[in-house]
Formats: sequence, structure tokens, C-alpha cells
Amino acid sequence: MSDSTSPLLLSQSDSIESKQLLPPPPPSLDETIERCIGDFSWVQFLQAFLVSFAWVFDAQQTFISVFTDAEPTWHCTQLGDKSCNSVSDICQLSKNSWSWDFPVHTSIISEWGLECASSLVKGLPASSFFMGCLAGGFVLATLADTSLGRKNMLFLSCLMMSISSLLTIFSPNVWIYTVLRFVNGFGRATIGTCSIVLSTELVGKKWRGQVGTIGFFCFTLGFLSLPAIAYINRGSSWRTLYFWTSMPTLFYSMLVPFFVRESPRWLFVQGRTEEAVLIIKSIASTNQNISHISFSNLFFERETWNVDLYSAIKVLVEKNWSFRRLSAAMVAGFGIGMVYYGMPLGLGNLSFNLYLSVTLNALSELPSSMVTFFIIGKLNRRSSLLGFTILSGICSVMCVLAGKVSATLQIGLELVSFFSACVAFGLILIYTLELFPTCVRNSAISMLRQAVVLGGAISPMLVAAGRKNGFLTFGVFGLVIGICGLFVVSLPETRDKTISDTMDEEEYKERVAFSCDNIT
Repeated sequence: MSDSTSPLLLSQSDSIESKQLLPPPPPSLDETIERCIGDFSWVQFLQAFLVSFAWVFDAQQTFISVFTDAEPTWHCTQLGDKSCNSVSDICQLSKNSWSWDFPVHTSIISEWGLECASSLVKGLPASSFFMGCLAGGFVLATLADTSLGRKNMLFLSCLMMSISSLLTIFSPNVWIYTVLRFVNGFGRATIGTCSIVLSTELVGKKWRGQVGTIGFFCFTLGFLSLPAIAYINRGSSWRTLYFWTSMPTLFYSMLVPFFVRESPRWLFVQGRTEEAVLIIKSIASTNQNISHISFSNLFFERETWNVDLYSAIKVLVEKNWSFRRLSAAMVAGFGIGMVYYGMPLGLGNLSFNLYLSVTLNALSELPSSMVTFFIIGKLNRRSSLLGFTILSGICSVMCVLAGKVSATLQIGLELVSFFSACVAFGLILIYTLELFPTCVRNSAISMLRQAVVLGGAISPMLVAAGRKNGFLTFGVFGLVIGICGLFVVSLPETRDKTISDTMDEEEYKERVAFSCDNIT
């Protein structure tokens, strides 16, 4: 008996000793970066704010058509003409019996005589902008993950958007105007994606969610600046709005190459270790001594599949876990985008002053950004996102019914619905960047924003149709966001979880989580 057991005891002892003699595993890339960056520093804050400030110009170009493409108010010019009144159809009136309240150049509708054009023609420039966003997202989506990187992609997008906006001033007709709006949307497509990805990759996981909300505050600032600029220039040409929004964007794009730092995570993934180390040292907190930390023995392996432009999207689709996550996020994003972009465009259908209603909607983005800021650190992503999409849907449907009761109640419900969609938009962006590793994160966010923009591209047509039937606007908005929001139930929770840098690392976590669920 003793002879049979002693070899077993010996083998167990040798096994234990051999495990004790094994060196500890080298640190991962994420762990090393977290150690180097340290506490949140002023350098990191300034970098995050500078990158996020691009959202200001993004918001201005997204919603500028609310004023430039608005149908101006008019009045009757002949006293005693009973055929002309406030509810008359101006297309049925003689040209000399009515006149615009403001000069004809205040809107493209009055300047180019589109008051009697079809809803398709009137909504074409706004839809063209969103279609440009879709095209730009597909063409430029993976450049930030592959050849250009986050910083260069941000610079290129801002430059393209500012130049196309400046050229829009010289549009001679609605068709050239529509083409330039398409180009503007094409350039704008990746600004929000690059901004949120780059700003969050420059900080540690403790502050990642909070830093991600800086962009939402900047977007609110840009949205809020529009009614102010439009009101100051009321009575002036619609071209003035494009001038005052394009010049600051052009100036900002010139600053990006000199003051913005590239993501050290992306540089590591690309094998550019020396550049990554220099950036980490430059943004690390002042009380963090990183001279003793070695970057040579990182437990990190470059992705071998990242060899062409669309490899990132290809691998997202091929992996079951990533395709499942991406699909659910994009469906939810489609519903959120329809309300987020459609609500401001539909304000002209309500019986409220356009400047005041746009201002109220812009102001509602500010508390929504603050709510997102606090929710990120306190509540789970999945349940929060589900709750706000359902709330937005209910209020949007009720907005149709409230219009028959009280205009004040209607605008109140519209604001609650838009507020909830704003919070949901912020949540799903941060949620998505935590669901995917560094090597495909920018591409995943781009695909999500494509779904959001697709919802926005459909909304102008619904807004035009809703001028005769309100349910086709706010009713459809509510049903879509409510149903699409249910898909987030299939996503894993990411709160307080470390983010991965490679697909293999994230896939390993997925297998471990699946095994733990089976055991429990």
C-alpha cells in the first residue's frame, strides 16, 4: 500500500513545487496602461475635452437644417380678401395676395420657391445629409482602426465637414445644395465615433464612463448654440448660418494635428510601441513614477487578421459573440436614432414657436448628459438603457394624443421623450465601446452610429408625412424606439469590467463567463 501511495505523494509534491517555481505571468496590456496612467490628471482631462469639443461642430451641422430649411411664416397682403387667411393653402392663392414675413433669403424654401414643392423635395436636403452620414460611415468606418488611427481620422473628418459647409454658402439651387449636404454628412460621419473612442482610450477604466459623457455635454453646447446664432441672424440669409458654423470648425481642425495625442492602445495594437510609451509618459499623472515599469514583456499579441480596410468589420461579423452583440446594439441604435434626430426635425409640426421649441430641446440635452454622467457610475448599463428607451416610446406615442388636448402638454411629453432618447443615446455609445476590444472598437462604434443615422435618415420622410397625420411622426417614433430597445436584454453587462484589447482576449472572457453560467 505504501509503495503505491508514495509515488503519488511524490508526484503531487513535485507538482506543487514546480508551480511555485514558475514565474508569474507577465502583465497584460490593459493592466500595464492602467498602472502607467495612474489617477486622472489635468493632462488627461484637457486631452479628453479637446477631443470631445469636436461634438460641438457635429451638433451644429446635424441640426442646422431646422432653421435653414424651415418653411417661413407668411401673411396676406390684400385687406378684405376673404380667400386669404391664416389657414389658407398658399399654393391655391395668387402670388400677389400673400407675402413672406421675412426677406426671401432667410430660408431655402422661400429663396428657391419651394413652398409648393412636394414633401420629398423639401425633405431631400435633410435626408441627403443623413444618407451622406451612412455612406461616410461605411467608407471611413475602419480607417480609425487600421491605417489612419483615431487622431488622423478626427482631423480628416473635421476638415471635410468644415470645407463642405463653407462651400454650401455658394449653392445656386436646391440640387447643388442637396449634393453639398450629402458631402457634409459624409465628412461628419466619423467625428462622434473618433471623439468618444479616443477620449476614453486616453484614461483608465475608473474614469472611462465619465470622460465619455464630456462629448455629450459638448454636443449639447453645439445644439444650444444653433437657436442663439439663428435668432441673432434672424432676417439674414440662411447662408450666414453656414458661414458662422463652418469657420470655427475649420480653425479647430487645424489645431488637431498639433495638440491632440493618438490613442496609446491603438498604437500598441499596431505594433508602434515606442510612440505609445512616449504618449503614456506624457499623459500619466504627475505623482505616477513609471520609470520602473517595463513595456518589453507585455502579455500581448498583435492581431494577425488586421490586414486590409474592412478586416475589422469582417471579424466582427464572423465571430458569433461579436455579431450577436453588434446586431443587438445596432437594432437598439436604429430606434434611438429615429427619435433622437427626428424629434427636433418634427418641431415645426407642433403649435409652438420654432426658436423656443428648439431651445427647449437643446436645453433638455444638458440634464440628459448630467443624468448619463451619474448613471454610468451608479447603475447597470443594460437595465438603464432598457428603461429609457421604453419611457421615450411611451411619451412619444402619448404626444400624439396630447395634441388634441393641450399644446403645452404635448410639448412637455415631447421633451420627456427626447430627453429619454438623449440619455439612451449616451448610454448605448458608452455601452458599445465597453462591449468590444480596442482592435475593433472604433469600427463597432461606427456600425452603431450607422444604425443610429439610418433611423435619422428615415425620420425626415416621417416628419413630412406627419404634417397631415401626427401619428405617422411621433406615433411611429414611439413604437420603433420601444420595440427596438428590447433587444438590449441579450447584451452582457459591462459595468466595472476591464476592457479588452484583442478579439482573442474578449473571446476568452466570453467563454469563461459562459462556463460560469453553466456551472451556476
